Amino acid sequence: MEEVLDAYARPYHEEEPLDHEEEPLVCFDEMNRQLLDHVLEPLPMEPGQPQRIDYEYERKGTANLFLCFQPLTGWRHVEVTERRTKKEFAHQMKALVDLHCPEARRIHLVCDNLNTHRPSSLYEAFTPDEAQRIRKRLVFHYTPKHGSWLNQAEIELSVLSRQCLNRRIPECDTMKKEVAAWEERRNQAETKINWLFKVEDARQKLKRLYPS
Repeated sequence: MEEVLDAYARPYHEEEPLDHEEEPLVCFDEMNRQLLDHVLEPLPMEPGQPQRIDYEYERKGTANLFLCFQPLTGWRHVEVTERRTKKEFAHQMKALVDLHCPEARRIHLVCDNLNTHRPSSLYEAFTPDEAQRIRKRLVFHYTPKHGSWLNQAEIELSVLSRQCLNRRIPECDTMKKEVAAWEERRNQAETKINWLFKVEDARQKLKRLYPS
């Protein structure tokens, strides 16, 4: 827990002024979402009458959403995929290194302990040289067991669920368009999270977890 909180508080380069480009901090998380379609078409809105939606729905499979979030710059990116295997995670890391943060010397990555979130996943998707190249650009900071709430990307996924995915979406292509529009709006506003929980707060509020 303290390692993650230190990562939120530390400068990106300890010998020089704060540099978002050189060693950015990125929070990474994912979630599964059901694809649902209407059995009966909703009745449209009318004056004084909201849209009416029947309770029956049809399942159309699932989609996975990977989310990267930079707390200090208010940038996020969401990728919608059909699966979330080790190879999908590896390709997200490659995109993070080569597309989203190409100038970064190292990327500090905060993520949970899911078994796919390991450097070894890179070697299942790429050649050893390519996997090593990507691995050397990443510094992993894992949240503790039962402590995924320390990952700010989890907060962003919650906002995404409430603002964009709180309705029936029947297919991946539609979800990609809706999520991209939400992402663009949040990025233009450079919306950040007001994170107040620091190491000192942890030692006070969770003192029962520390040795006495």
